Amino acid sequence: MPKPLKESDRTPLVETVVPGTSDRAWIANGYDEVRAILSDDRFSTMPPAQTPEASRRLIQPGNLLQYDPPEHTRLRRMLTGEFTLRRVRALEPLVEGVVKDRLDAVEGAGQPVDLVAHFVWPATSLIGCALLGIPRDDQAELVRHLDTNRLDNPDREQRDMAGTAYLAYLDKLMRSKRRKPGDDLLGRLIRDHGKSLTDAELTGTAATLLASFIPITGGTLGLGLVGLLENPDQLALLTERPELIDHAVEEVIRSVTIIPHASPRTATKDVTIGDHVIKAGEFVACSLLEANAARPPGDPQDSLDITRDNSHHMAFGHGLHYCMGASLARMELRIAISRLLHRFPKVRLAVPRDELRFTARSVETLPVSW
Repeated sequence: MPKPLKESDRTPLVETVVPGTSDRAWIANGYDEVRAILSDDRFSTMPPAQTPEASRRLIQPGNLLQYDPPEHTRLRRMLTGEFTLRRVRALEPLVEGVVKDRLDAVEGAGQPVDLVAHFVWPATSLIGCALLGIPRDDQAELVRHLDTNRLDNPDREQRDMAGTAYLAYLDKLMRSKRRKPGDDLLGRLIRDHGKSLTDAELTGTAATLLASFIPITGGTLGLGLVGLLENPDQLALLTERPELIDHAVEEVIRSVTIIPHASPRTATKDVTIGDHVIKAGEFVACSLLEANAARPPGDPQDSLDITRDNSHHMAFGHGLHYCMGASLARMELRIAISRLLHRFPKVRLAVPRDELRFTARSVETLPVSW
């Protein structure tokens, strides 16, 4: 990641250098600047490298965030049908059922109870695995691999081994589903588009989707609950006025902004952003955290206001690479938060806030009482 030279991190567009080189790069922090860059097709999202050929070699097959058109268009079009509003609504009974079961488990565990261990991760893991058609017996081990492979794990060898095991399992799953596709997202993808997708693209697509369905949605839910519990006035307002749930979900997503930076961009032509010219070949890192006025996990948050309109936040990105699963994530969060508050309207933190521990994208434990 490029590091700022002299200007403040909050400057809308900061000129930087790539560490270890003299190459000029940029960090975009301002809302307007980030939005302009993410919506401009003169910026490539392929992995930064010295040449386009080297960049293509770095692409992880199936990872849509690393493709430019026309390859990106081809892959995204195949997946779009799985994330329509109609398809998302059809998944609501599945999500409702999982959330109810996990809230039963929370109540059965007694007080205080860790919402992360009993609700957040089990619920998002069960939903994500069910969507992709992963057998129930395989889910726990696969989720452990995914968790161990997270970027903030300091044990690189352990992380790499988990990543290898994760991809190996999904590759085996893809080969099995090619022979007998089921009625799940991956099965439909294989049935409808399998001849147009390589095994590597299918495996990479599954890996990318599962990493979105579980760590990202789960992390947002956990950190969002921390934000609500830290603001009892907002929690009480939402309990009294459940019709505010959609506004509350958007405020949670904005305040968390669990993906702190959009995937790096490389200018393919000279582009003027504000008063600056980003020259062809220069790299740009867009800070979604700064653009959304959010804070990293564990830092004190700006004021939470579930009544304001946050419909234009960029936690899901913007432009060509806007998150396809945004409607699904919103639906999961809406059901999880609203059902939790309906079951436990007096839910509260069971430990002082400073005893909570955070990772780069989540809260480790969240003890509550009610």
